[in-house]
Amino acid sequence: MRILILGAGKMGSFFVDLLSFEHETAVFDIDAKRLRFMYNTQRFTSMDEIGNFRPELVINAVTLKYTLEVFRQVIPHLPQDCILSDISSVKTGFKEFYESTGMRYVSTHPMFGPTFANLGSLSHENAIVINEGDYMGRIFFRDLYNRLGLHVCEYSFDEHDETMAYSLSIPFVSTFVFAAVMKHQDAPGTTFKRHLGIAQGVLSEDDGLLREILFNPRTKNHVERIREELKDLIAIIDARDEDALNAYLTRIRENIK
Repeated sequence: MRILILGAGKMGSFFVDLLSFEHETAVFDIDAKRLRFMYNTQRFTSMDEIGNFRPELVINAVTLKYTLEVFRQVIPHLPQDCILSDISSVKTGFKEFYESTGMRYVSTHPMFGPTFANLGSLSHENAIVINEGDYMGRIFFRDLYNRLGLHVCEYSFDEHDETMAYSLSIPFVSTFVFAAVMKHQDAPGTTFKRHLGIAQGVLSEDDGLLREILFNPRTKNHVERIREELKDLIAIIDARDEDALNAYLTRIRENIK
């Protein structure tokens, strides 16, 4: 299959490495410097080259903020039967966009961002395949993720964004709060160092990704839950209420079993 990867960042590079020995691949990026270390693949910096390549599948791996705009730019250079695909972590408006194109499409979310995951060992990671769109496209990505040993789930677009609002916004906002109040420690404890490592990883993510996760319409309710929990915890601390604290700890321990 002729596969075009849009974007030569960490995930774009990952898909090139993954696919280039079994398929005819090409990677497109407007920044030629980012293509310097791409091997065993064609490297494009112009839309005309994409037209000549005539891809059968496009994997859009650019920053979330630009995903739909890059699709709009590249679609006029694609065959009509080409399958469009994205790997975005937030998919608000994607279904409507895909359907407006009249083209085949598949949407997935590999849940192993390059910040924390070991891309060479993914057997404990997850991936989501959206259960809407082109059947053969879904089969392609499901087979690909299964070969990597990933646990694959299928959700609708709406179910995906609801899941992401919970599983990303809560740890991200908690990390923001930690970073906002932390001070440099000359002799940090183990727990502090672990939280610091997580904070450094999260805050190294692209601002566009962080913005889209926070601005997911479903995120606000989860953030408000954090505020309510902090309010209850502060009340327990102010009252130095041991019984209330014991009950609180019992409840939250149940959540993490």
